[in-house]
Amino acid sequence: MLALTRKKGEALVINNNIEITVLEIRGDQIKIGISAPKDVPVYRKEVYLQIQKENEAALKMDGLEALKNLL
Repeated sequence: MLALTRKKGEALVINNNIEITVLEIRGDQIKIGISAPKDVPVYRKEVYLQIQKENEAALKMDGLEALKNLL
C-alpha cells in the first residue's frame, strides 16, 4: 500500500485519468472528491463487497430459480 500525505485542496492522480482531491478535513474524517471517466466504476468498499457477494450468489443459482426471483 502506498501512503501519501495530502492537505486540504491537494490531489493525487492515478493512471493519468483519475484524480482524487482532499476537499475537507473535519476531526477524524476527510471528504474526498473523485474525478474519473464515466466508464470507471467508483464504489465505497462496503458497497463493492456487497456487490461481489450478490454476484457470487447469483452464479450459484440455477436459471429457473433466478427467473423466479426476477418476478
